[in-house]
Amino acid sequence: MKKRTDRKIALAGSVAAAVLLPAVMVGLVHAGVGTSSGKRDTANQNETVPSFGPLAEPERPASPTPTSSAAPKLPAKALRTNPFQTGGGAPSLSDPDRNAGQHGRKPQLPGGIRPGKYTRADDGAAITKVAKVNSTQFDVSIASPALGTTVKTRVMIPKGWKASSARTWPTVYAFHGGNNKYTSWTRDSNIEQVTARYNALVIMPEGGWNGSYTNWWNRGRGGIPEWENFHINEVIPLMERNFRAGARRAAIGLSSGGQGAVTYAERHPGLFRYVASYSGPLNITAPGMPAILTLMNKEAGTAIWGDPVLDHENWRAHDATVMVARLRGTGVYVSSGDGRPGPYDPPDTVPWHAGRIGEQLAGVMNTNFVQAARNAGIPITANMYGPGMHNWKYWKRELAKSWPGIAAAIGARKS
Repeated sequence: MKKRTDRKIALAGSVAAAVLLPAVMVGLVHAGVGTSSGKRDTANQNETVPSFGPLAEPERPASPTPTSSAAPKLPAKALRTNPFQTGGGAPSLSDPDRNAGQHGRKPQLPGGIRPGKYTRADDGAAITKVAKVNSTQFDVSIASPALGTTVKTRVMIPKGWKASSARTWPTVYAFHGGNNKYTSWTRDSNIEQVTARYNALVIMPEGGWNGSYTNWWNRGRGGIPEWENFHINEVIPLMERNFRAGARRAAIGLSSGGQGAVTYAERHPGLFRYVASYSGPLNITAPGMPAILTLMNKEAGTAIWGDPVLDHENWRAHDATVMVARLRGTGVYVSSGDGRPGPYDPPDTVPWHAGRIGEQLAGVMNTNFVQAARNAGIPITANMYGPGMHNWKYWKRELAKSWPGIAAAIGARKS
């Protein structure tokens, strides 16, 4: 897979040329179609073009409710913009999202892994190497059955930390955005400065170049890559069994990583005491949004969550807004701009700029999420700050704002 999931929240790249019937698809996106109940014939079950309902005389979508605002109409030039990025660099050679030949295969431990000194996860996931980055950071190589390959996780330790200690440390799992990798938080953000004086362990796992934070659907077969299983069933146990990560956990993320943080907390109630999402795609089934997201995934197409119509329940099972009631008892911080140029952006940024489009879509989804939380009586802290585009200048600010709540929830104290 060549593009990141953050394109799921931005019309970026020449998407019209990447799918069949582009004029029809774009028209459906702008019409807000994407959740129709139309069916396909059995003969078409292997069709690779996503189903957005009947192409002839489609049913008019229901008017969106206050908790489900539709995706906005987008400038035509947005289809010709280049994808924005959440950092830079290139995917790892072993990146599971890019290895299409492995997709859908049964999860299995990569070959040649021998027992070592580190305790394994229950599914056999093993630590194969620990490499020092600097005095407070080291990279852990994990041979993952869920991903079918070996990927890395960066660990940032607090003052006084020792792997041999009898105690454990409050732990924050930080998920990066799409078109990026596990080094993003220490390379692109201010996380070192924000957390430096606290006794918190920070775990920054690989999340894939596409940044989907889900076990891929793969036409109903499941299988590799299983990002949720990697993060929940492999990374967390390995960190707790080998590096003194504690059970007082928080999860944070930006863009698609924000979606991962929130949906993981919802799908695994009680696992995290606090979650924070910065510009995350938190309402993937909002009217019109499935069409946009599927188009943005290009080569992945429907592999991540399935067909927006035929597999609509799987989409809902990964929609943070749909599952918001499951956050009861968990601290929540969400923030997003609305795509207009803000204090950190050039004021004359064109409307079709990918950073504007991305945050415009994120803004709609986060507004829906906040309203749904209020309707469900779920207390959250929300900073819908209006003007602002999809970039690190805002996410750095939001990390600093949200950190006191995160630290308090997991018992992290200044040292």
